[in-house]
Amino acid sequence: MRFSEDRLATLNCGGQVQRVVHVWEPAAPRAVIMALHGGMAHAGDYVTPALYFRERGIATVSYDMCGHENARRVDIPGFHVFLDEGELFLAWVKQNYPGLPIFLMGHSMGALIATHLVTDRFPSDPAIHGVILSSPYYVNAIKVSPLLLALAGVLGSIAPKMKVPLDSLTHQLTHDSAITARHYADERDGIRATEVTVRFGNALNKAQEGLAQKMPRWTYPLFAVVAGDDKLADAVAGEALLRMVDGKLLELQRQPQNYHENFNEVNREQIFADIFRWMGQRVPQALVASTAA
Repeated sequence: MRFSEDRLATLNCGGQVQRVVHVWEPAAPRAVIMALHGGMAHAGDYVTPALYFRERGIATVSYDMCGHENARRVDIPGFHVFLDEGELFLAWVKQNYPGLPIFLMGHSMGALIATHLVTDRFPSDPAIHGVILSSPYYVNAIKVSPLLLALAGVLGSIAPKMKVPLDSLTHQLTHDSAITARHYADERDGIRATEVTVRFGNALNKAQEGLAQKMPRWTYPLFAVVAGDDKLADAVAGEALLRMVDGKLLELQRQPQNYHENFNEVNREQIFADIFRWMGQRVPQALVASTAA
């Protein structure tokens, strides 16, 4: 397996639709991270945090989301598919890790999806002990032509699979040159997308609308890390939205030097240590036991 997974599994999404689930797990997991990957990426990108947390008794599971399964150009029927399949994924996690504390993790687009899930689809689930977000894609940092924005809805209807003109930012996702090389290899091999359709872009734009009304409804403990030198997600606007969450629930970090991918950045070990400490505050008995083991 390409990303040091312990095994691969299958998420049945109805009909003939099946998604590949990447699983990193210790022999006897004490908790499980349900991870949602970013746009144009894939579940294997979670290998860096997954290996860290596996050593500390925590499993990580992530699936290749709709439109991202070995796709060079990402396309989806609508943002709703992420939410529908996210609900199925939560049920899968509960079935495969019965009784374990669940932490929902989302990076970039995955953070946007996680936000909709916990504010709309499962706003109060006792199995979820907290949410971890990295560089949430709440506001686009890439300047888009006003004309293209105005035409997005129309183009999404008449030419949904049309390519969105975007410059590559692969070299500005992390300062870790080895991981950047891995990303380029994934692009070359067709595992990581290099293009998106108008329909996909329009769906994300629509999902970003109304977040200011959703954030105050947040009910779960939240650990969020914002990348200060993010070229994809607007860090200032994203932080402002995150701070609409009840301050008693929120722990927020700003990493001024980081590019977009905090979990792949050169300072990731400290970020992971802070997340592990925060997780231990949510389920102290389980994680203290795993550390001792």
